Amino acid sequence: MDITQITKRAGAHRKRKRVGRGPGSGSGKTSGRGHKGAGARAGYRRVVLAEGGMFPLFRRLPKYGFNNAQFRTIYQVVNLSDLEARFENGGHVTPASLEEAGLVRNRNQLVKVLGDGQLQKKLTVEAHRFSASAESQIEKAGGTAKWLNPKPKKKFVKRPKTETEPEAKKEKSEAKKEKAAPKKEKAKPDKADENEIKEES
Repeated sequence: MDITQITKRAGAHRKRKRVGRGPGSGSGKTSGRGHKGAGARAGYRRVVLAEGGMFPLFRRLPKYGFNNAQFRTIYQVVNLSDLEARFENGGHVTPASLEEAGLVRNRNQLVKVLGDGQLQKKLTVEAHRFSASAESQIEKAGGTAKWLNPKPKKKFVKRPKTETEPEAKKEKSEAKKEKAAPKKEKAKPDKADENEIKEES
């Protein structure tokens, strides 16, 4: 027999509050609703952010910007030092075994292995994600790191510079110079030349 067993059973089935059973009960007559007002009427539901005519808080606060917090991916973190302490050499580490060892709370949620500590045991570790240091240490110890999710792709990859790029830049700069150069005006014929042309005609 333990005190926790008693408290669990004692609070399991709580009696409902019986109202309107006379003034001696403390909740008779008005049944805890008070006199008149919206709270005394049937169908009343209190609005959480209502402030009784005062300018509401959610309208007083400024709203701007954007946040990715609701879209973030949450991992259950396990370090190599934990694996070294809890698992034997040659063991197979899965989210289920991590839950049994008390290192994660839920085997159905994502697990990430980080490289804090040293690992000298040969382990086969299955997780949804590994840090680069954790994966290298597991492989150095002779074990394997199995990804349960596909490896993340690099978002920004620098394009390697090729030999043709400088030539293309030169061609572009030359084309810009040609466009920017002032156009030469056509030379107007002199009056003497005009007279000669008329005589010939």
